[in-house]
Amino acid sequence: MQVHDAKLVISAAEPHQYPSTDLAEVALSGRSNVGKSSFINKMIQRKGLARTSSQPGKTQTLNFYEINEAFRFVDVPGYGYAKVSKKDRVKWAKMIEKYLTTRDNLELLLLLMDFRHAPTALDIEMKNYAESLDIPYAIVLTKMDKIKRSQYPKHLSIYKKALDLPTVDALFPVSSATGEGLKDVWSIVEEFI
Repeated sequence: MQVHDAKLVISAAEPHQYPSTDLAEVALSGRSNVGKSSFINKMIQRKGLARTSSQPGKTQTLNFYEINEAFRFVDVPGYGYAKVSKKDRVKWAKMIEKYLTTRDNLELLLLLMDFRHAPTALDIEMKNYAESLDIPYAIVLTKMDKIKRSQYPKHLSIYKKALDLPTVDALFPVSSATGEGLKDVWSIVEEFI
């Protein structure tokens, strides 16, 4: 997809703050350090639209990015490594759950996981949660440029087994550094927008 217009519309914490237009939304979920912001920036070919940080857990709201005035990416706060209080984690979990369970615009959930490592318990929990919500989802495996190509089959097999998938067809390795694999993700996104 050619992205000619991309902007942050709003950072929201409550449903009354969500954008009111009925554009389709693609939510991105993943661990705090999985590279969601880098992935968004590479997908839309904009270097600094989604803010990246060396400190995990910087995204603390639902960030709505409007793309080509046609749909929105929604970056949800990361889970896992963020050095925040238990109270804040509970607050984020409620905010994310409210969005995922009540937002009619939500068409697709991209679950981002780090291809270098086996899925964490939280990754597995998020995948199972997505299934329980009956939301279409795809699993995007980030940082593929950080491992040798000869290791891809081994890592795909680890994911297939850990996530209890029938095949590796729902796994999409990508690199936000090189752009490799992004066309495959776009082809999935375009089915839902």
